[in-house]
Amino acid sequence: MKTIYTIGKIFGAFLLSLLIHQTISAQNTVPRDSVLAGAKDVISQTTYCGLVTLDTAGLPQTRTMNPFPVKDDFVIWFATSRGSEKVKEIRHNPNVNVYFADHGKAIGYVSIAGKAEVIDDKELLVKMKREYWEGIPNWKDIFVLIKINPVTMEVIDYKHGINNDPQTFKAPAIQF
Repeated sequence: MKTIYTIGKIFGAFLLSLLIHQTISAQNTVPRDSVLAGAKDVISQTTYCGLVTLDTAGLPQTRTMNPFPVKDDFVIWFATSRGSEKVKEIRHNPNVNVYFADHGKAIGYVSIAGKAEVIDDKELLVKMKREYWEGIPNWKDIFVLIKINPVTMEVIDYKHGINNDPQTFKAPAIQF
């Protein structure tokens, strides 16, 4: 009888731990729409972001960038000098990461891994022109666009309760 009681206690403890695990997992499952909305909110509160490329030795290189406003598709656009190292690195290896955060405000962060491409299209460049470029002689010949198509996105948005998993610290992520 004592053996059955012990087995019952063990089985009960197992069921309780399973229930707790499922409850925690359910709490950390964030709907896709909520992740997207949280990402838009965090991105809208940041002026600059970090663009990480890989150099020819495979080492990460990070630059502070000023992206164009990000739309609902989360395609990210930048303008840069056609002769910059980042352009060379993207042409060599299009795998990049873009990191949006304002740690002074503690709003959270958005990290987007994607595929970058250099777009050398003067008509599109003129359409996307920023006011201050007028002060740069021959800006149409200097700048190219960088387009980043998102592959995955991780989001932490404290304001909307989009937090990392308390056990693994993994942030909610989505695939595009």
